[in-house]
Amino acid sequence: MKILIGGAWPYANGSLHIGRLAALLPGDVLARYHRLKGDEVVFVSGSDCYGTPVAFRAQQEGVQPEEISGRYHQEFSRCFEQSGFSYDRYGRTDEECHRRFVEDFHRQLYESPYVLEKEEAEAWCPACGRFLPDRFVRGICPDCGAEARGDQCDACGRVLDAQSLVEPVCSLCGGKAEFRGTKHLFIDLPALRQPLERYLATHPGWRRNAQAFTRRYLDEGLRERALTRDLDWGVPVPKAGYEDKRIYIWAENVLGYLSQSAQVCRDTGIDFAELWGENAKHYYIHGKDNIPFHTIILPALLIAHGGGWHLPDEIVSCEYLTLEGRKFSTSRGWVINVLDVLQRYHPDSVRYALLSGGPERRDADFSWDGFVHSHNSELVGIWGNFVNRNVQFIEKYFGGLVPQGSIDPEVSVAIENAYVQTGDLIEKTRFREALAGVIELARFGNRYFDAQKPWITRNADPAACAQTLHNCVQLIANLAVLLTPFLPFSSHQVLERLNLTAQVWQPAWVPAGRPVAADGVLFDRLPPETAARERQRLGLDD
Repeated sequence: MKILIGGAWPYANGSLHIGRLAALLPGDVLARYHRLKGDEVVFVSGSDCYGTPVAFRAQQEGVQPEEISGRYHQEFSRCFEQSGFSYDRYGRTDEECHRRFVEDFHRQLYESPYVLEKEEAEAWCPACGRFLPDRFVRGICPDCGAEARGDQCDACGRVLDAQSLVEPVCSLCGGKAEFRGTKHLFIDLPALRQPLERYLATHPGWRRNAQAFTRRYLDEGLRERALTRDLDWGVPVPKAGYEDKRIYIWAENVLGYLSQSAQVCRDTGIDFAELWGENAKHYYIHGKDNIPFHTIILPALLIAHGGGWHLPDEIVSCEYLTLEGRKFSTSRGWVINVLDVLQRYHPDSVRYALLSGGPERRDADFSWDGFVHSHNSELVGIWGNFVNRNVQFIEKYFGGLVPQGSIDPEVSVAIENAYVQTGDLIEKTRFREALAGVIELARFGNRYFDAQKPWITRNADPAACAQTLHNCVQLIANLAVLLTPFLPFSSHQVLERLNLTAQVWQPAWVPAGRPVAADGVLFDRLPPETAARERQRLGLDD
């Protein structure tokens, strides 16, 4: 089967923190799992270089937007590489292949009966002498009364436009915003309500937040939404008379899934039409603030275009992650930057903490106490301990070779069930449960080792001792495969120790006599003072 996995595109205007990483990690788990299954996977994402936050940051620093977006795109690329993301392509919205694809898509979209041309009142700042993107306008949300941007209220989640705000002001200078008429192209979302309703009805298995948010937008009533904006930073509008305007970012960045996958297909020979055909499966990975852009906006663009595009299948929408009980705040320094944390800790330790305790279906909190506990008790005490005690025993008493033995039926059944159960949970996007189940198999391995007492049978019954270690090696090998989607670095290390290279999503049996390398511990234990030291970095006193 052909699988498309699209990770949300971070704005290239500031460093990535672990809250963003937590929302995107499930995409890499899915990609690695489906590759092990033998599926043809295209895993894509990129940096959102045309976002108004990029232009805002550039204006603050007195540089061009290209400098800001280029700086953070490079940083993001390092973040994802060091975190183990296996993207087939991580691009950027200001590159030629994306711009060309978006222009071609919009050129055909404008022929659709769902695209209108009309005049709209757009925010204007007299002090700055410019039209303002909705994101550059701040005011009061008309729904909940909280402070909001002109494109969305983070407090209640409603998608807005600047004109709906109460007391709108310019985010750049703080001056009062006015509204002036200007001509734009719009997508007629009200006319697309019926196909969008049918689409939602065919996906009852979406996560609760995706169902609820999408249902709410449809029930509140869809409005025509501008496709173009008075900007000078963005993809040009491919229509005569619109030379001084740009494609609105929301109608351009979601098409990155198409532009990047098209480039992967050109590079690899994968059939792009089949990847976007009815027999493929598509996953979209993001935080809950991006739900409407993947369940309303992207499907609406694809339907209106009329190209027979495959609509999103699985909406993998995380909840929010907090830090030590408080919301992340870059301006207040209340963040843990990805590159920073990866300088001090094993990437699999970071992945494990965010996957096992992340905001999968409800808000979750990252604490340094929790991080140290999960690392020491589970990665070191359960998984690492099982690997180390066995390979060291084999090196010391069996010359570093897998002992003779046969597969214990209890071990065989446990391994085979783990593949079925873990795969089923991953495909249902229940990653926490899937990972917990694999760690439970490692617990089973430790219990098996202890119950068989090889340190006693080594002298009392050498054949039984060999049988025990033979079975433990099989458990280690299969745990490494099962953990590959979650913990790719340490899993690869274990498979190398066992001289296993070919990996598929099915039981792997290691023959007797194969060399096993005992190359030190899998994970180092974190010292007791680790959590206190990290809290002090955040400015907390213990």
